Amino acid sequence: MTSKPTGSVGWFQVFQRGQHYMKTWPSDKRLAPVFPENRISSATRFAVRVMPAVAVFTLSWQIAMGGQLGPAVATAIFACSLPMQGLWWLGRRSLTPLPPTLMSWFHDVRNKLVEAGQALAPIEGTPTYQSLADVLKRAFKQLDKTFLDDL
Repeated sequence: MTSKPTGSVGWFQVFQRGQHYMKTWPSDKRLAPVFPENRISSATRFAVRVMPAVAVFTLSWQIAMGGQLGPAVATAIFACSLPMQGLWWLGRRSLTPLPPTLMSWFHDVRNKLVEAGQALAPIEGTPTYQSLADVLKRAFKQLDKTFLDDL
């Protein structure tokens, strides 16, 4: 049995992190032009609700009509994979370190929270998109909306 390198995450944990990231990321329209998270999260939520029904309908329809089961199974598997693809993308994104272009903005928003009297945990390692989501969520609750003017 091989051990994982430090910082590596198992595939199940990536899905869990994707769910957490989707719940944490603020769905503010002003973030949409810069970050794809709003679109990916909306599409993933839609897929989680609709695609299992599409898979069941596809299989049921083909069985009821006496059609070929192979293509129906392939379609059902594809439909069920769509929400998983969204969660996988969100999970991987949450683990991605922030690029230098966003790093200064992340620290600016974080400093504004500290100046407003918010207690924040110290940053451990390189900030990730999950760190950004946590700070943004808190900033939307605690600060006025002008903190986004620097974006």
